[in-house]
Amino acid sequence: MHNQTTISPRDAQWREELRKSHTAKERMAIPRVKMTELSPDYRVTCNEEVNQGLTHDEALIEATRCLDCPDPQCVTGCPVSINIPGFIKNIERGNIEDAAAVLKETSALPAVCGRVCPQERQCESKCIYNKTGREPVAIGYLERFAADHACKRSVGEESGHAESSGIKIAVVGSGPASLSFAGEMIRLGYSVHVFEALHEIGGVLKYGIPEFRLPNEIVDAEIKQLRDAGVEFTTDCVIGKTLSYEDLVQQGFKGIFVASGAGLPRFMGIPGENYIGVMSSNEYLTRVNLMGAGRPGWATPVIRGKRVAVIGGGNTAMDSCRTARRMGAEEVYIVYRRSEAEMPARVEEVRHAKEEGVKFLTLHNPVEYLADDKGRVRAMRLQRMELGEPDASGRRSPVPVDGDITEVAVDEVIVSVGVSPNPLIPDSISGLDVTRRGTLVVNDETLETTVPMLYAGGDIVRGGATVILAMGDGRHAAASMHEKILTTIHR
Repeated sequence: MHNQTTISPRDAQWREELRKSHTAKERMAIPRVKMTELSPDYRVTCNEEVNQGLTHDEALIEATRCLDCPDPQCVTGCPVSINIPGFIKNIERGNIEDAAAVLKETSALPAVCGRVCPQERQCESKCIYNKTGREPVAIGYLERFAADHACKRSVGEESGHAESSGIKIAVVGSGPASLSFAGEMIRLGYSVHVFEALHEIGGVLKYGIPEFRLPNEIVDAEIKQLRDAGVEFTTDCVIGKTLSYEDLVQQGFKGIFVASGAGLPRFMGIPGENYIGVMSSNEYLTRVNLMGAGRPGWATPVIRGKRVAVIGGGNTAMDSCRTARRMGAEEVYIVYRRSEAEMPARVEEVRHAKEEGVKFLTLHNPVEYLADDKGRVRAMRLQRMELGEPDASGRRSPVPVDGDITEVAVDEVIVSVGVSPNPLIPDSISGLDVTRRGTLVVNDETLETTVPMLYAGGDIVRGGATVILAMGDGRHAAASMHEKILTTIHR
């Protein structure tokens, strides 16, 4: 729930001065900034970040477009309730460090969110400009600008710590929900220890999102701020195997937050999915992004198909098809059973994929894969679809067109049709209620599970969502756990 942001008298004064510097009509006449991007021909040859960011002058001009609404609806569209007008007005007056400090009040990962959050469906969708037929303020671009240009102060120096309570809190997983939770709890004065199963910190930010969209150095810089603030990290530690829930309790952890994600890939259950060359997007992206597949000096194997099909229409599918182009694929197809209008992927990601030569086979669904005499996939059979009546989600359901099946030659298939939580943690902790989808049952108000003082958020609860929604869960769970500790442990 959005709480009205309190503005100090000092801030109110300079914001009033900014309002007088331009009329609303003058602000609205300024066109939305266009971010510089690498050319498609060049970027498919490397992993360099496609979006190049805003210059100082571009950011100041874009910030000037913000009308500083009395009731900023953009804030209601943000899952972590960032004070959006506050940080934008700081940019407008040229105080980038204060803008970054405003972001850090509610977001542990602003440089990440500025790059990968679907602002067009969240904060920017609520911008008052939409009601006038104009493009919304580029909130995401400005968030990235402020975060990237922030001074190197730690989380604690930016926002202050509460006095240390000495209470130990464990965090399972190191993805966006966990990092957000850890940032909140360290600020509140707790001793926070994050346990990660893989060899690098970052979770899906490292293994799931390619560097051409989110460079590792950006993630590492955000993690460093958490380390500097006092958060401890342990890698190569699988909770449920290396350490049990009981081990954590015996080690003195008074609260546990589980955000181990949803790393169990789903398949469609159609003939041929076991052929060589058919894999999940999870496996493909993890091999390439985290394990160095295809890079000089790394031994991780990966199939380098020349004609690659990616099944699905979400951001992970876009990441997969764009990665395939960078891995040398000559033809890449996105196969999606609905129309492009129903694709859950960000509009920008779809545009970038098309610019990079990816072909879209919408209103098609694979029904079978065919193999050569060595058991390697050689083709896919696609059923043509049409849109029928809306389903429970409100989207029109795809239905097959009788007899309309085509065969398309491919030598690699990457399946990106959804994920489920790994059952390891649910199976290793007695008393945890689990849904039929394998997600953890939590109290909607507090995010506490059916095991007292064990909270959960992100994909292990949602079953697959955005980075910012996971971060919102982390922040929400931290507030709930803190309140319970205050009312029970310290009672």
